[in-house]
Amino acid sequence: MQATNLAIGILCVLGGGIAAQWVAWRFQLPAIVLLFALGLFYGPGVGMLHPAATIGPYFHPLVSMAVAFIVFEGGLALNLRQWRESGEGVLRLTAAALPVNWVLASIAAHYVGHLNWGTAWLFGAIVVVTGPTVVLPLLRHTKLQPRVAAFLRWEAIVNDPIAAILATLVLEYLLIRPSHMGGISLEAVEIGPQLLFATMVAIGCGVFAALLIKFLSSRDLLPEILRIPMILAFAVGVAAVCNLVMQGAGLMAATVFGMALANLQVSGMSELQRIKESLGVIVVSCLFVLLTADLQRTLLNQLSLPIMALTLTVMFVVRPLGIFLSTIGASMSWQERLFVGWIAPRGIVAAAVAGVVGLQLQEAGYPGADLITPAVFALIASTMILHGFSLRPLARALRLTLSDEPALAIMGANAWSTNLARVVHEVGVPVLLVDTYAPALDKAARFGVPVLKAELLSVEGQESLEERPADYLIAATPDAIYNGLVCARMAPDLGRQRVFQVSPGLARLDLYHGLSRDSRGKVLGEPGWNFSLIDSRYAKGWRFSSHIIEESDNEDESPLPSDPVMLFMIIRKGTAIWVFSAEDVTPIEPAAGDIIITYVPPEEAAAPDAPQVAAPIPA
Repeated sequence: MQATNLAIGILCVLGGGIAAQWVAWRFQLPAIVLLFALGLFYGPGVGMLHPAATIGPYFHPLVSMAVAFIVFEGGLALNLRQWRESGEGVLRLTAAALPVNWVLASIAAHYVGHLNWGTAWLFGAIVVVTGPTVVLPLLRHTKLQPRVAAFLRWEAIVNDPIAAILATLVLEYLLIRPSHMGGISLEAVEIGPQLLFATMVAIGCGVFAALLIKFLSSRDLLPEILRIPMILAFAVGVAAVCNLVMQGAGLMAATVFGMALANLQVSGMSELQRIKESLGVIVVSCLFVLLTADLQRTLLNQLSLPIMALTLTVMFVVRPLGIFLSTIGASMSWQERLFVGWIAPRGIVAAAVAGVVGLQLQEAGYPGADLITPAVFALIASTMILHGFSLRPLARALRLTLSDEPALAIMGANAWSTNLARVVHEVGVPVLLVDTYAPALDKAARFGVPVLKAELLSVEGQESLEERPADYLIAATPDAIYNGLVCARMAPDLGRQRVFQVSPGLARLDLYHGLSRDSRGKVLGEPGWNFSLIDSRYAKGWRFSSHIIEESDNEDESPLPSDPVMLFMIIRKGTAIWVFSAEDVTPIEPAAGDIIITYVPPEEAAAPDAPQVAAPIPA
């Protein structure tokens, strides 16, 4: 019976969590909100799951290790180049804003939440953190400008372990009893040195583990099959070791380890990036469901008017005021300060720390200690819902987002790809023409087409593309092998159904003898449309053309062109770009208002060498 219950629990947590992630992706909803609601349904709602009671004393240590993996994943995204670009703002949000928010939140907890000063200081220490478990998924679903995204990412990841250590120190101080001489006990005096020692140990362990991985990799002493398992084991291991020194220090060690790996240029990190993102989705999904399901109905009954007033005060007064005060004189625009001052969702670290320290303080007999956990979870739920649903609209209103139009990147600047980029650009769709040879981009630049001189297989190229992110990619160079390399590199980021390359030839499309599907993109058009065919037709006068499907088009006939016209793509403004491929599973069904991009022979092409003017797009 117990095994059956365990199997049902795993199915509910893992299956339900991934299902919630898919629904969030499909309908553009904040995944964290769905996971939180799912946990409430499983736990306090129907009483199906009681993780702490089922797992027992191992529940919180397992949660701690899972959170260490999450902050390690976040540390891998902390590139020092971003620090140089937005370093002052990041420094203000981590070094200045944290103590200011702590003081303001503690004052609010005492005067608004009616908590005594000791409990109020502990509450303030817990809620200064903005969780990477919430911030990072929100950033994946919103095209924020790189500078603003860096603010939120660095603040969440760096402040996470600091806030956990701060809460631990406050708890230790509150649990200290006065000495028999009537003064402060020796333990209170040792808190400062203990914090310094724990910080040094955490940084040392994280950096040493990263240097060891680099040493083994550079000397071929780390087999590929063990590279990723060893890195993941080190991430959890350094966290466990440092937690023995001080609770919370493990999160700092895992963050430092990830950050060091990201900046030491360790080989093989691209594979780790793909695996850790997939594992991160699973870990975050399971953790949020488990922690929320572990809430008791009695805890929810403790939500009172003072707690709700405290929640609103922290969200609408404490956080904005703290950011305003700590960023005075910083090189941040008022839009950035307003946005960062509002967006501060709390996540798993705050929930886990509240559950542990609140219980310890309650067992010590502190009055009001039983209110810490409901107060923190009320703030977590409110920030996840309000900030999750308001992040994208607020960013758009403040003009801190990149274009929401589906964007196309074309790798390889030649005569026909330049013509394609120009036509797509003229119909109002974001397009970026990329090449490693600057003169090849000059013609497109003269027509106003955005261009990028970079190697997409390089770190610089990847970082440059992040500033103007693409949703679809067409590799259009004469080298089929290079096209395949670019598509294989970009597929994990864009999706394998969104990277295309000029056909490498009929023989190479054979799934057994030809190029592996994992080593190339989807074929652009028909298998016979190789680079030579498209290029030779351009030399004969073929040109790309755009056509808008009108409501008045004959419904009895297909709006798609027939031979000899070559259909390249269908664009639905604000929704998607469908690049035609013989490997499509389902045929494309265009609708009124869609834009068709075709490759037409000379007799149908208008003014081949003159700039094309797109037809007006109906509202």
